[in-house]
Amino acid sequence: METVIVIAVLPSRFARAITIGVAAATSFGTAACAGAGERAASPESGGAPPCPVAPVDVVVSVDQWSDIVSELGGACARVTTVLASSAVDPHDFEPAPSDAAKFEGAQLIVLNGGHYDEWASKLAASTAPEAPVVDALAVAGATNHANPHAWYDPAAVTAVADAVSGRLRELSPGAAGYYAERRTAFAGALRPYDELIDSIKAHASGKTYAATEPVFDDMAAALGLGNRTPRGYQVASANGTEPSPADLDAFLQLLSDRAVDVLVYNVQTEGAVPQQLRSAAEQAGVPVVDITETVPPDTDSFESWQVGQLTALREALGVA
Repeated sequence: METVIVIAVLPSRFARAITIGVAAATSFGTAACAGAGERAASPESGGAPPCPVAPVDVVVSVDQWSDIVSELGGACARVTTVLASSAVDPHDFEPAPSDAAKFEGAQLIVLNGGHYDEWASKLAASTAPEAPVVDALAVAGATNHANPHAWYDPAAVTAVADAVSGRLRELSPGAAGYYAERRTAFAGALRPYDELIDSIKAHASGKTYAATEPVFDDMAAALGLGNRTPRGYQVASANGTEPSPADLDAFLQLLSDRAVDVLVYNVQTEGAVPQQLRSAAEQAGVPVVDITETVPPDTDSFESWQVGQLTALREALGVA
């Protein structure tokens, strides 16, 4: 049986205490820890017809990409996700022997890239060295890995979908037509997502935001929004450290002065600092837009997750 592995990479973050279960250990919150999981794409997955050949086994490091791979593979892909929940920071993940075993026999490896899931890259290289690799950041042409949240970059989503679909067709020529149809179906499923991006960019370009974490920055840039997050705070967030009192005060003043149109808030991060910023925004009347770094457990698909967040952002910006 052919095996495909898809891996995504996540960066470390400050105060990462995910809402599904881990209490914050510092003023920002600590990184929660997630387990591994598997799921097999069935003929019913995404409305996919039966596979004309034996399905390809796919391993995905994190769920942000596994949803996409499942849709692209349909019934012709059996997808295993190493980190299938939002209870861990992949950057800090220490794989067990059972995680390494998931890569045995892999024929395709898909990475998010950068420093997000280097553990997965190492396991793939040692366990399945002959497998071709699709690196999301590399495929998207990203040279600066300061923000590795590639699934929030619309261009990266398209590039990765094309690359994965192409590799699947190469690995299983007997299902090439099937994979091509799945790629077309995925493009159709992304249409509301694409339309929202175009609409927001057309009507809200030039508006500003500040963010408790840089997770959403690539999407915000694609929408034409200006990032007003204080620089010192951004650096602290990217480095996983607490901001200085001066940087926090600058952020609080920004919100108090209503010098930004919206606050983008990662609800999967708990802690005193993010909560303080949210309270300041609410008190000042600055709209707060909730986003998540990983796919919420009650979400049907990648595109429905993104559409929900983009819809909330459009309304907060007043361009609904």
